[in-house]
Amino acid sequence: MNNIKLFLKGIVVGIGGIAPGLSGSVLMVILGLYSNVINAIATLFKNFKKNFLYLLPLGLGILIGIVIFSRLINYSLDRFELQTRLAFFGLLIGTIPLFYREVTKKKDLKTYHYILMLITFIIGLVFLTFNNAIQNSENLNVIKAFILGFIGISATIIPGIDGASILSAFGLYNNWLDLTSLKNITLAVYLPAGIGVIAGAFLLSMIINKLLDKQYTATFSVLFGFFLSIIPSVLKSSDGSFITLSGNIATYVGIILFIVGILASYFFGKLNKESAIS
Repeated sequence: MNNIKLFLKGIVVGIGGIAPGLSGSVLMVILGLYSNVINAIATLFKNFKKNFLYLLPLGLGILIGIVIFSRLINYSLDRFELQTRLAFFGLLIGTIPLFYREVTKKKDLKTYHYILMLITFIIGLVFLTFNNAIQNSENLNVIKAFILGFIGISATIIPGIDGASILSAFGLYNNWLDLTSLKNITLAVYLPAGIGVIAGAFLLSMIINKLLDKQYTATFSVLFGFFLSIIPSVLKSSDGSFITLSGNIATYVGIILFIVGILASYFFGKLNKESAIS
């Protein structure tokens, strides 16, 4: 039963890893997975059997969530962009108090932690504001494929990092959707991308594991600032402009989906009332 729950939660995390504006790592925090996942990856070979059996159903769920829903999200953004982005926006807004709960878990929040949040919020906002390279890169080489894998896994490892936005800055987001939906991609691309995923998973997990152990609140303050900075980006359409609301049916449906998104975030939080990181 526990493996089934891990598998289903993995599907949710996988969706967060490919949806623009969302983050699989934030969903791991909300679902109570983050601490165990980071520790299992960082110490994989110290207790291989236990860690592998924990990561296997979760990893399969993430993979299936990415492969199945990447095409659905791509289709939704093409046909119903306003409604889709408002639904994602609702998910993010509903996630704010759940994420902030993790920041305050140690009950040692000080003034400089808020300063860290503000600094990283501004840095993230500036980066996303001047991010104009959202068109597709036509030709993928080994280096670009490696970057795809590395950045793609970073959205699942580091809370508050929107892999879709970073890949857009490199002009690789559409390539990422092609990669995850198994569309017109060869082994010459999947191999370096897979190496990027493995390298990123181990390197980032070890770094985050150390930081959370030594400076938990400061680390989460930085990540929370970055998380807040990515929220406006979900309302940006594919041409770089912000979506506009009007008095038509599409807008009303979008508003309803926005509310549903907030409620869905609340539901995810209720799945695990205890903090994801102890």
